[in-house]
Amino acid sequence: MNKIKIFLLTLILNFSSLSQSDVRVYLDRALITDIKQDRDFLLVATYGQGIYEYSIKDEVWKNFSTKSGDINSDLFHCVASSEEFIWAGSNEGLHIYNRKSKKWTVKKFLEGGEFGNWIRALYYDKKRNLLWIGRFSNVTLLDVKQNAYREFNRTISNNSKTNNINTISADGDSVIWFGAEFGVHKLVLDSKNQFNNWTYFNNKSRAFLTEGDMVSVSDILPTKSSIWFATDEFITRDNPQYNIGGIYINNRKFDWKRISKSDGLAGNGVFCLTRIGNNVIAGLYEFDPIKKTETGKGLAVINLTTHKVNNISQEIIKISEARSIHFDGINLWIGTSSGLIRVKISNKLARWGVR
Repeated sequence: MNKIKIFLLTLILNFSSLSQSDVRVYLDRALITDIKQDRDFLLVATYGQGIYEYSIKDEVWKNFSTKSGDINSDLFHCVASSEEFIWAGSNEGLHIYNRKSKKWTVKKFLEGGEFGNWIRALYYDKKRNLLWIGRFSNVTLLDVKQNAYREFNRTISNNSKTNNINTISADGDSVIWFGAEFGVHKLVLDSKNQFNNWTYFNNKSRAFLTEGDMVSVSDILPTKSSIWFATDEFITRDNPQYNIGGIYINNRKFDWKRISKSDGLAGNGVFCLTRIGNNVIAGLYEFDPIKKTETGKGLAVINLTTHKVNNISQEIIKISEARSIHFDGINLWIGTSSGLIRVKISNKLARWGVR
């Protein structure tokens, strides 16, 4: 990417210092499915090239794949890690890397039926040393120290889609949200780790403005004053209200707002969300109701307070599908269907926000 494109990107995001910004592409042609950070290391899941671990400090990549001979699969949906382990979710169970023995094993699950081993989301709770596993069927909890698994069937009103987990997000140190193909589950953690305080929300009550036939939650971004829910767009000519997409914002007082194409988004489908300063960055797509295909619509920058939308033109940065995004405090990492893009951003933006 040349300096002109970087300059235009800087203007759109109102960055204060061009000299502290640059763009670089890694993992060319890889379909990036998840990005996580563990200390000074970046973990990247791909669908086709295995798992990557990147030392941000030393700028050194390590790949776990069938090509390197480390692991028996290259198709992964999600990743998480601790000082002792790396966990990677695939269609065929939970892959576990022991950092001490430097070997991978696979955990298979008996519950959940035909797709019970499809792992779609992982969240590691460092404070409690627990791994939350979002599966196509069920939420699973791994007590890492005890190496003990516990199952939670979150089916509501006999609707299996309420138990199909898409995403997991921590809200402070005492609440965890689980986005499903229909609705969202909230778990309040207690001091005794009983895990009994569950609440479920969907668009059939006051939540999500009661819009659409279904609401599939693809990502969740809690902030101090609000919770942002990214949702999937999936509509047809016969059913244009099935999953209408957009970003829903709850102000923690059960007041809701939706941001959609009518507010300036380039597409109503939302892959992912992250926060930089006083802005939320969203990866967008549009669903074709005739071809039933997704078309990436790049990135949007949304003011956290005013909710004003600015789309980053795909002519400025060649990003169509931003399927996963992560901000490490200096770099914005953008996972696409054809590689991993790093945008270096000034610390002043992260600290003070866009003015």
